[in-house]
Amino acid sequence: MEMLAGKYASAESKYLTIDGVRFHYRDEGPREAPAVILIHAHWGSLVMWDEWADALKDKYRVVRFDMAGHGLTGIDQSGDYTLERGVQLLENFNDALGLKKFDLIGTSLGGTHAIHYTIKNTDQVNRLVLLNPGALNAGVRGRDTARALPWWIDILAVITPESFFQFMLEGGFGNPESVPTHIVQRWHELQMGSGHRKAELERTRQYVSGDIVGLIKKLSVPTLIMWGEDNPVVTVDQAFEIIDLLESSPDKQLSIYPGLGHMAALEDPDVTAKDIRAYLDGEQSFDAHLSKGI
Repeated sequence: MEMLAGKYASAESKYLTIDGVRFHYRDEGPREAPAVILIHAHWGSLVMWDEWADALKDKYRVVRFDMAGHGLTGIDQSGDYTLERGVQLLENFNDALGLKKFDLIGTSLGGTHAIHYTIKNTDQVNRLVLLNPGALNAGVRGRDTARALPWWIDILAVITPESFFQFMLEGGFGNPESVPTHIVQRWHELQMGSGHRKAELERTRQYVSGDIVGLIKKLSVPTLIMWGEDNPVVTVDQAFEIIDLLESSPDKQLSIYPGLGHMAALEDPDVTAKDIRAYLDGEQSFDAHLSKGI
């Protein structure tokens, strides 16, 4: 882990132990400013938000962290990688940083975490932003038990070549040929921490979304859905379904990005970061991406 920290930690990197998990996080921007929390994707890390943090931190307090078993954060010695545990750890993390009210943003698995967190802590969340959440995927939605995994999956805890991440990222980009080599290398290296790959497999093995449809219906905060139109992982029809399900939200908006896929924040960080800044500022400069019929 020290070798990885030497390469991927920054001057803004901080560490905090929460319930036995040593979290790596960054807390940037004016401390008195409105807070924004960013939750990364499965197999990812906080560095996937670099451009978003740069676009926000002059006006907002931007907090992002590596989830347990990701990036420079250690594994969870309890072995519990359920959504419930993730929400509990984030609650304790926010308490330790004194974060009482904030905008909450999550992508992919981070989006599902954000949904569960908001339902449990509605009074803390000013606005919710979900970027390509995987919550409604057919294989996981509505399950109260984890789905079975292929027999060979545990091999990845021992043998995880860079080509695996190349394949995974290509499958998440709208244009598979546009995946930058440095991003593949970064994702691969940051999963080489002690116990990280096993932890990720346990997270997948323990993943249960619960009554996610019912939870989305109960979300009662302003919500922005951002979606890559060419998303091969969670198809764009799910974006419209989520909008329809947000019956309790006082303000729901949908932004569709032609040509982008599941990893929209990596594929076009400039446009997506500009749009999230406009949304949080209360502007409407991202309207060109808004789909019709909302």
